[in-house]
Amino acid sequence: MEKKKITVLCYQKCTTCKKALKWLDDQEILYETRPIKEKNPTKEELKEWYQKSGLSLKRFFNTSGNLYKEQSLKDKLPHMTEEEQLELLATDGMLVKRPLIVAENVILTGFKEAEWKKAFQREEEK
Repeated sequence: MEKKKITVLCYQKCTTCKKALKWLDDQEILYETRPIKEKNPTKEELKEWYQKSGLSLKRFFNTSGNLYKEQSLKDKLPHMTEEEQLELLATDGMLVKRPLIVAENVILTGFKEAEWKKAFQREEEK
């Protein structure tokens, strides 16, 4: 069976990203990485992934990041439209929750092993 293309948007210095990549390697899941800081997702990409994911838009924000805290986004996001939030996310890759997995039928934000196992098992069954 041919492996589907999986892109992992990650930050090289992020320990969670390193754990996630190791997990993918251990599962023998083929992927390509995209540096989230240097190749920030566009508003169009983020909108597509958000709509495809079924996740809340807040799940795409790196809520533990310095930029999120410096900009007081915890207080601002509830008053912003979806479009404004997507535009903001597209301004800086460090605002985006990482790692961000983008596959044909799977969009995942952050690394929670149980969530990833379930998502990739469903993907294998297709």
